[in-house]
Amino acid sequence: MNKAEEVERSIIKKFRKDIWIKFIAGIKDYELIKPNDNIAVCISGGKDSFLMAKCLQHLQKYSDFPFGLKFLVMDPGYNNENRNLIIENAKMLDIPIQIFEARIFNYVEKVDKSPCYLCARMRRGYLYKYARELSCNKIALGHHFDDVIETILMSMIYGAEIRTMMPKLHSTNYQGMELIRPLYMVKEASIIKWKNYNNLNFLRCACRFTENSIENEGTSKRKEMKELINKFRKINSNIDMNIFRSVENVNLNTIVGYHNEDYKYNFLDDYNK
Repeated sequence: MNKAEEVERSIIKKFRKDIWIKFIAGIKDYELIKPNDNIAVCISGGKDSFLMAKCLQHLQKYSDFPFGLKFLVMDPGYNNENRNLIIENAKMLDIPIQIFEARIFNYVEKVDKSPCYLCARMRRGYLYKYARELSCNKIALGHHFDDVIETILMSMIYGAEIRTMMPKLHSTNYQGMELIRPLYMVKEASIIKWKNYNNLNFLRCACRFTENSIENEGTSKRKEMKELINKFRKINSNIDMNIFRSVENVNLNTIVGYHNEDYKYNFLDDYNK
């Protein structure tokens, strides 16, 4: 058994409960994959996207219906060491990646305000573009459970609104394209354990802001949320799941107001009816 087979086997054996079953639950509960989908699996070089790739590879082998996978790596301006690490990991894990270049770092490093936000939006646009050129109808990103609950808390605390990271989205700029998040139910702690168990070394963050030790406000806020959630988990191990489920159990009878695109509602609108 080679390294790629060992890593894939660990997902369905050693980490069956914490990774594989939750991966499958997310796929089924949110209907992320349908027959004859052609999915662009977007690999950034980190632990999350490589785990997602291996999970989707294994699912494709034993799925009840056919679907296609293309493994995309966008090089936004990595240095040679980071780019080579991605290539070496893909080869070791038997993932047939296709690399395309989009020199986003050259543009983003000149921006003073919210460079991480701009970089993420530009990355997504390029991924949609190249995925469509490969006849894909979906792109898959490696966001996990902790990303979701961090987004919920960050939106409440700093954005003064209730907003979540959706398990799938229709693209607003590329008609017929969707974004899916197959690791939606998988906790980051489980991914880290899987990485360490297999002695894998992935990119953490290869952007020039990290290389130059410049901490962006957006990343620092997310770090705050991560630390806050870890404190919550020490108080009650169910708190993270309660945060996750809260956006699925919204009681409109107890909400002061909400909005949906152009529609805005306040409880006073029909309070006396």
